[in-house]
Amino acid sequence: MSLFQEALGWIEPAVTRYGAFAVFFTIYFESFGVPLPGESALIAASLLAVRGDLAIEHVFLAAWLGGVLGDSTGYMIGRFGGRVLLQRFGSLVKLTPERLANVETMARKRGFIMVLTARFVVVLRQLNGLVAGSVGMPWSHFVIANALGALLWAGFWTFGPYLFTDLFRKML
Repeated sequence: MSLFQEALGWIEPAVTRYGAFAVFFTIYFESFGVPLPGESALIAASLLAVRGDLAIEHVFLAAWLGGVLGDSTGYMIGRFGGRVLLQRFGSLVKLTPERLANVETMARKRGFIMVLTARFVVVLRQLNGLVAGSVGMPWSHFVIANALGALLWAGFWTFGPYLFTDLFRKML
């Protein structure tokens, strides 16, 4: 059984039991590098909201705050030692020195757009803040792009399943 499958096994019961707190902590830790299934947690929470077990507003707020604070934590880690971490452990996520150099160049040129959209790409979502902090992206640019990106991502994965559940039921 893969790590992802194991994580999925505890997501739904955790969201059922702890509600928006489970969503917050899952997204928070996923946002600075811990391999957790954030989107799966959001979908599970959204479906529980359809049933009336959770308030969709709480799910959205937990996802947005978890994403913003998690990426901000990653940024701080990156700012104060992230380059060393990326050089030492980047190979674990197939981040070779050449790829790291390319990512750093791209972050310097297009950092705002990169941070804004990285949340929608699985590996980038986990490394987003760490890389932005390690390349010295200005905090003010990072926090605005991070908040907007998390808003879009949390809205998509929270309200999408919530609003289109009936469509998915008809397709199945």
